[in-house]
Amino acid sequence: MASLPSLFLPHGAPDLLLSTHVSKDFLGTLGSRVERPAAILIVSAHWEAAQPTLTTAEAPETVHDFFGFPDALYRIRYPARTASDLVDWVDHLLADQGVAAASDPERGFDHGAWVPLSLAYPDADIPVVQLSLVQGGTARQHFEIGRALAPLRGRDVLIVGSGSVTHNLRELGAEGTPPPVWATAFDDWVSSAVEAGDWENLMQFPEAPETSRRAHPTPEHFLPFYVAAGAGAGEAGRKLHGSYSHGSISMSAYAFGGSQAAT
Repeated sequence: MASLPSLFLPHGAPDLLLSTHVSKDFLGTLGSRVERPAAILIVSAHWEAAQPTLTTAEAPETVHDFFGFPDALYRIRYPARTASDLVDWVDHLLADQGVAAASDPERGFDHGAWVPLSLAYPDADIPVVQLSLVQGGTARQHFEIGRALAPLRGRDVLIVGSGSVTHNLRELGAEGTPPPVWATAFDDWVSSAVEAGDWENLMQFPEAPETSRRAHPTPEHFLPFYVAAGAGAGEAGRKLHGSYSHGSISMSAYAFGGSQAAT
């Protein structure tokens, strides 16, 4: 069986689940576009730790790490269970590259994990492990973490980075507002580099391109992209979806490697 792709997915605002948006429709079809995995390893923009850290609770809680949204959102649960063998695989693969991983038996799934998974796999019947970003880590560091984890794709593990290609909450607009030039410029830079396999250009983030700091005042929402890209083991990347939310938030999605994701 061919390896699964790795994916970079947008999670949008927490209330994406309650909204009407083309990116929600895209995420809702993802389960039929990618061969069903045996387990999912997801890296969210909303968890950073001093070292790569894994959820190890048998049934991680659904964490509502936001406020001011409709009550219906706080009633949503994503009751996926963990996969202890996947935790062990990740730990060993990172250790082989000289990276020590930690575990967190109390950590639940933040909305960066459960929002896209609730749309793609609503039955929550696939084991899920969440892996943290490295606090203060670079694009290249997260790319290498992804590269270390690439062998998991051959074990039917779907590796997912969840974040946003642009994320500047100070420059949000009303839903449906045309995206500003700085957002489309950064989004186009990412698309062009992915399609060309120009990883060295992408490693310049956030120092380049000049729109980087405006697209990401802080880098955490784009770093899961690098884990997903690295997990593609340098294989060709392709764009699966493109749209904008609240004017400036790019909801672009990408697949790296594999042959299972529909174009």
